[in-house]
Amino acid sequence: MKNEIPVQAQDLFRAPAVRALRDDLALALRAAAHHGLGEGVCNHFSVALPQRPEWFLLNPRGMHWSEVQGHDIVLVDAEGQRLAGTHPVEPTAMFIHAAVHRIARKACVMHTHMPYATALTLTDSGGLDTTLSQNAMRFHGRIAVDAAYNGLALDAGEGERIARAMGDADVAFLANHGVIVCGEQVGWAFDDLYYLERACMHQVLAQATGRPLRPVQPELAARVAAQTAGERMQSDLFFASLRRTLR
Repeated sequence: MKNEIPVQAQDLFRAPAVRALRDDLALALRAAAHHGLGEGVCNHFSVALPQRPEWFLLNPRGMHWSEVQGHDIVLVDAEGQRLAGTHPVEPTAMFIHAAVHRIARKACVMHTHMPYATALTLTDSGGLDTTLSQNAMRFHGRIAVDAAYNGLALDAGEGERIARAMGDADVAFLANHGVIVCGEQVGWAFDDLYYLERACMHQVLAQATGRPLRPVQPELAARVAAQTAGERMQSDLFFASLRRTLR
């Protein structure tokens, strides 16, 4: 049986639908680097295989996001075993991503230390105020704040704790750490990642003025969130434009 699973994985890894998914994940990584959302060779994006949800694609260890192509993506199982691909896997990626895929049941998981979102994890509120900018309102009712920081995620228990703290949320602000953004597909998750950072930037800049902020009523923020969730064509168009412009 130990020899059978890798053979199945290699076949699946080379299947056209999975090659397209690898290309999408690589594109999202390059786009994130292009927009300044990466940090060295750290942080990871992953997407579960529709055919085998317990397996997921992941960016490899030691590569800058700007250089990742579809053929660099690796396939791993929930225990961190590399099933297909030629590059190594970083342990912290497995502890966080495997748990979020398994426990929170998320298809696409993007973990970053992007500047403005991470800045808000350092504040007493711990996250984004979704009643401020229009960009922030799209996340109303979709955010969890994990107020506990326990150091680097170097064991399965910490990854599972983070996954449980997310609950049903699409976005998690991890205290003193960074954020996790999840979505049903790679393009939608990246769209949320991009606009989350924009919303956090707007809030940080507004707070830096020292002047009183002007939030809207929660009911209005909820309506804007519903409007955004009901119209994903813009997300698809954005991802398609990235495909045309980034190599």
